[in-house]
Amino acid sequence: MSGDRTTLLWAPAAWLAGRWQPSVLLAADATGHWQSIEAGHAAPEAATRLPGPVLPGLVNAHSHAFQRAFAGRAERRQSAHDDFWSWRDRMYGVALTITPDALRELATGLYRELLAGGYTQVCEFHYLHHAEDGSRYADPLVMSRALADAAADSGIGLTLLPVLYERAGFTQAALRPDQRRFATSAADVLAMRDAIRGWRAPRVEAGVAIHSLRAASPQSMRTLVDALAGDAGPIHIHVAEQTGEVDDCLAATGARPIEWLAREFALDARWQLVHATHATAEEIAAVAAAGAGVVICPSTEANLGDGVPDLPRWLERGVPLAIGSDSQVSRSAAEELRWLEYAQRLALRRRNVGADPARFEGSTGARLFDACRAGGAAAAGFTRWGFVAGARADLLVLDTQAASLDGVDLTEVLDAWIFATDALCIAQTWVAGRRAR
Repeated sequence: MSGDRTTLLWAPAAWLAGRWQPSVLLAADATGHWQSIEAGHAAPEAATRLPGPVLPGLVNAHSHAFQRAFAGRAERRQSAHDDFWSWRDRMYGVALTITPDALRELATGLYRELLAGGYTQVCEFHYLHHAEDGSRYADPLVMSRALADAAADSGIGLTLLPVLYERAGFTQAALRPDQRRFATSAADVLAMRDAIRGWRAPRVEAGVAIHSLRAASPQSMRTLVDALAGDAGPIHIHVAEQTGEVDDCLAATGARPIEWLAREFALDARWQLVHATHATAEEIAAVAAAGAGVVICPSTEANLGDGVPDLPRWLERGVPLAIGSDSQVSRSAAEELRWLEYAQRLALRRRNVGADPARFEGSTGARLFDACRAGGAAAAGFTRWGFVAGARADLLVLDTQAASLDGVDLTEVLDAWIFATDALCIAQTWVAGRRAR
């Protein structure tokens, strides 16, 4: 530390421009952003020496914090059939019990787990707004404040995404009784976004979200999107997660979900398509041409039986890619990256599907990490992220003394962290130039 103006950190190695570089000095300014990152630099006396190689922090691009209360509690089957839709019914029952105080406590614990798991920013796809009986709180942002307070308590960065949620399905004009806490209009979403931005809270950003094509009418979606003209904030939407959703969309509109979305709206880099599990080659091409991103949540998609996304085609087309913890059955970025690849290996019966031998020396872990680092930034609403001047000063310190990394050559540490780690191997997490854990 040198006064209160600049924070100097020195690492034995850092992941810079797609490779490990030695003896790296990182300087953060008083606002918590990187001033400079220099490799091959001796450690100044004033610098804090970090105990291992460092990685940029990752964005958790899709989270429902309240579902942490449900994680691990839906792993029994009491009837002949269990799928996403029956899981959803049980999840709604939990959602009806969460108070603002409970949400803050729950989210604080979750966010600390996410910091330990490699995330320094979380995007909250936030639709739990109203009181248990569906009435509006006197403060309509009380649940949003609970999440922002939890982020402040834990030290993580937060992108709040209030959700447009107005109907139960394509042919159902109203919400079900057990969805009563979620009801919003386009005007509600815009008002919440503006109020959140008005807080000017440290490390809190705001965009918007549309729950799904089935849960929002085309008219309300257009009202919302038209009002976003000129706004750079992210726009998230669940889309094509389940084959049942695809079938319902075809029946209601004559088009598949991503096909319909790309046809009806001018998608751009603000749009983040969450899950996009069941996408055709033509739909992927349309998303790529628009510059939109995709957010994949491998552990949740496996847990819910959603299916396997076409990762090779998303990567081949250069679509920005991010990961999310979604239902919170895993809070580890390494596990999400592992299952992003492992699902492909199981489906295709091939290895290192995500690797790019022309770059990263063929390392699967390096390619997926860098892709999700960059894609996560866009999902959270950042134009700069990682080890670049002007980006927020976030980093992860790997524990190379941990059993799974001990003795591993530095060139293979990233792969070992992702593919051969059972316990968390992050020794320290820094956010905005300060140690968060």
